[in-house]
Amino acid sequence: MHQTKRVILITGRPGIGKTTVVMKIVEELRAKGCKVGGMTSGEKREDGARVGFQIQDITTGKQGWLAHIRQPNGPKIGKYRVNINDLENIGAKAVENATENADIVVVDEIGPMELCSQAFRRAILRVVDGEKPVIATVHFKATDQLVKKIKTREDAEMFEVTLENRKNVHNVIIALVTKILKEGHS
Repeated sequence: MHQTKRVILITGRPGIGKTTVVMKIVEELRAKGCKVGGMTSGEKREDGARVGFQIQDITTGKQGWLAHIRQPNGPKIGKYRVNINDLENIGAKAVENATENADIVVVDEIGPMELCSQAFRRAILRVVDGEKPVIATVHFKATDQLVKKIKTREDAEMFEVTLENRKNVHNVIIALVTKILKEGHS
């Protein structure tokens, strides 16, 4: 029997537009009446220079810092320190809540900073082992065992965002998610 793809992974080089693709997917699925939950992350700049990354709960709109150059403590990734408190209380909690209450769970992104948190790791394992469709961005060069495990799942499909497809790849993913949801209700 053919395994239905349920875990949709989005990857691509830094700055290619993965988060933009995810936000288009969220917007359009919501417009179709789907209950979408989870978390997004995006870079924040001051005077043109990147100073950190914020996270946001898609459902509540609550925001916090994933990492910042002036974060006083937490695991160090490059020039940033990860804010474990916000990551767990906003990011991991948003994924957990979406696993319980949404039709589709979005995780932007499963990368080195997010994987510093055991609570986040547990939330990711729970959602990918669940029944609901998952749309997650994964770091282009991710080597973490958890990411490798997710990438090699039979029910996972990977989409790479490129300059050529970034304006329309969201349509392909929306069609796939819509099909998954219909199959789930039949």
